[in-house]
Amino acid sequence: MTVTPPTGPPARQCQNALNTLHSTVYFGPDLGRELAGKGIDDPMDWYLAGRAAALGRVGPGVVTALFYNFRYDTIARHLPALWDRVPPEEAVAARLRAADAILRRAFGVEALTARPMREAARLALRAVEACGRPGRPMYAAHADQPVPDEPHLALWYAATLLREHRGDGHVAALSAAGLDGLEALVSHSASGAGMPSESVMTSRGWTEQEWSEAEERLRGRGLLAEDGTLTPQGVRLRQELEEETDRADREPYQHLGAEGVAELTRITEEFVRIAGTAGTFPPGLASFFLPADLTKT
Repeated sequence: MTVTPPTGPPARQCQNALNTLHSTVYFGPDLGRELAGKGIDDPMDWYLAGRAAALGRVGPGVVTALFYNFRYDTIARHLPALWDRVPPEEAVAARLRAADAILRRAFGVEALTARPMREAARLALRAVEACGRPGRPMYAAHADQPVPDEPHLALWYAATLLREHRGDGHVAALSAAGLDGLEALVSHSASGAGMPSESVMTSRGWTEQEWSEAEERLRGRGLLAEDGTLTPQGVRLRQELEEETDRADREPYQHLGAEGVAELTRITEEFVRIAGTAGTFPPGLASFFLPADLTKT
């Protein structure tokens, strides 16, 4: 199945591109290599060490609450024991080194300090200026990290902050709509905008039975049809969730201005296209991270 994320308003298009750039760190081998010396060879440990480390020595309860769509028992098999092998501050540094390696490989050394990279970093950091910490725990934790000096890492850092800022707002919208973490995954996959169900089910620790039970709950609310697609009511709910997330995430892009948003989107989408042609994304998920218009050479 070919999955193409929705484009939506200009700010959402910009955020989609930035999120894709940020996501490169999850698919390369580099973070795993960085953590191999700590005796860490489990991909879930890599993910948790990278994304949760900015929160400090947190346990499974905090991470489950903030990540929202992971099964608690899955997280509890890794945390807090993971921090005994790699302290959070070391994991933060390892992820930044991994991002550096991935972007160098994807773009080449000369592009890292060229004008497009410097301009994208400047624009993205300007957007971050309007992000707020209250009610945004994932954003706030990452915002406490220093801004890297190198333009390509500054861009990746800003993309990370903007991604987590929107994510915090989206979690609030999901909770307000009465969707638990698994129901959010099921409805997103059913919308055609999410990754394939078998991929997210496995990576987040859910069983087929739990997935089926969540589908039944959504059918009981009139959101999911018998064939597993969204009903018109379900489509409306998913649209409303994205619109509410847009509203909660509007300040960074209003601060940047229409011209700045358009320019940041243009440059970042080009970087995403280059990363895609360099094989940065796994073949099975490339269509999700690379909309058709970004894969053209």
